[in-house]
Amino acid sequence: MRLVLALLISASPLAAQESRPVFGLPAGCTAYVTVQSTSCEVSHYFTCQGDPEGHQRRVSLDEQGVVYAGEIDFETQWIASFHALTGHSETLVPNPTEPASLSDLIAHGVDDYDFSTMSDQFGETRFSGQDTLTGREVTIDGVTLLETTYDITASTPDGTVIWSAKGNEFINPDWRVFLAGTGVVTSSEGQESRDDRPVEFIFPGEPGFLSAQPKHGCGLAISSAPLSEENTYDQI
Repeated sequence: MRLVLALLISASPLAAQESRPVFGLPAGCTAYVTVQSTSCEVSHYFTCQGDPEGHQRRVSLDEQGVVYAGEIDFETQWIASFHALTGHSETLVPNPTEPASLSDLIAHGVDDYDFSTMSDQFGETRFSGQDTLTGREVTIDGVTLLETTYDITASTPDGTVIWSAKGNEFINPDWRVFLAGTGVVTSSEGQESRDDRPVEFIFPGEPGFLSAQPKHGCGLAISSAPLSEENTYDQI
């Protein structure tokens, strides 16, 4: 979590500027792709020296600045996350009942998971559900992705459901990441439809790489997501 906080410290000066032309990564980190999404967010995917092998990170920004920073491992387990809008962080509880496994999803077309995260602010949250490959390939901005369905429930340790979500998202087996899609989130406040699909993939050396300014869907009324729902769609 220390590097997640360092990331936010690194990002803060740029986030405070009006133009915010470029997002500054922490020292020792290298980004490999910038993703502009339909929901007025831009995300940067990167690796950092000193992290365990196979780990990678993502930071997402909206028009006001950083909204999320997270770390996953080689199997896309949620190692650490920071949610800037609520100010809470969470880390993976060791020895999950059923660890998330991107390798299983790719090899068998389905992956069941049952794990928990711990937050100083909200305590323990259990996440259980399933990712399934639909067999459909989708090409967006020249990048071929594999479509998935997901069905996930977040609950308290005593079994009380906090929220649940169903929908579609994407994986890139080469990058070993999930990318957001569309879905419906159900909570005590009702149902909310989300559309966070990628629109552009921007690579090193291309205009817009590491841009701190989202481009698509901005100025629209986009409602707030439930706590930890960032993880529902991206798993990073």
